[in-house]
Amino acid sequence: MPAFKDHFSGHAEAYARARPGYPAALFSWLAAQAPGATLAWDVGAGNGQVASGLAGYFERVMATDASAQQLAEARGPDNVTFQVEAAEHCSLDDGSVDLVTVGQALHWFDLPLFYAQVRRVLRAGGLFAAWTYQLNVIAPPIDALVQRFYHEVVGPYWPPERVHVEQGYQDLPFPFAELTTPDLPLQSQLTLPAYLAYIDTWSSVRRYREARGQDPLVELAAQLAQVWGDPEAARPVVWPLSLRAGCRI
Repeated sequence: MPAFKDHFSGHAEAYARARPGYPAALFSWLAAQAPGATLAWDVGAGNGQVASGLAGYFERVMATDASAQQLAEARGPDNVTFQVEAAEHCSLDDGSVDLVTVGQALHWFDLPLFYAQVRRVLRAGGLFAAWTYQLNVIAPPIDALVQRFYHEVVGPYWPPERVHVEQGYQDLPFPFAELTTPDLPLQSQLTLPAYLAYIDTWSSVRRYREARGQDPLVELAAQLAQVWGDPEAARPVVWPLSLRAGCRI
């Protein structure tokens, strides 16, 4: 199995603080499609956002991640268990899981090995769901600057797996009986410092710094300050979310 591709452990605390949360409607929809409410497995759990959202709908949630540093920042209710495990090697019993979820992480996995684990642990009719979110939108003058930064400045420093995010996971194999899914964008209200903190979690920004010894956010921050207005004024930020879900075949 290929080595774990870890782009986030080095800034796990910042990731937990600055990344957007998922809409409550996502978790209620997933729970409604699952065949039961006994056990959910959240894979690539990171800081526990998904696991915490599922906890109100399932008796137990197992949240796993290959990064011990990410899980050290994770928080969740008492019915959530956090465990350091690779996605491709799950310790759960055969046929024990009602729902398997992957939020913003499927593109990092060895999919044949991972899908074998998903099929093994899901019960009959069990649901698998994976989603990813694309570049956000705020307002045209801001979006134009961020688009240029994303593609031209840090674009060469995105890991190659980023293409799967940009394709909304539609280019990845999906060996499940696929369902029609709702439109559930991520939404938040962010000040300029909070928005820059989010961009600072991008793997491309971190790789740019390491490769060039310079901070690409300095110029972007100055540009955004010209069009944002009051930097402490929160603006609505929307991330399109691509959700794929299907039952075990």
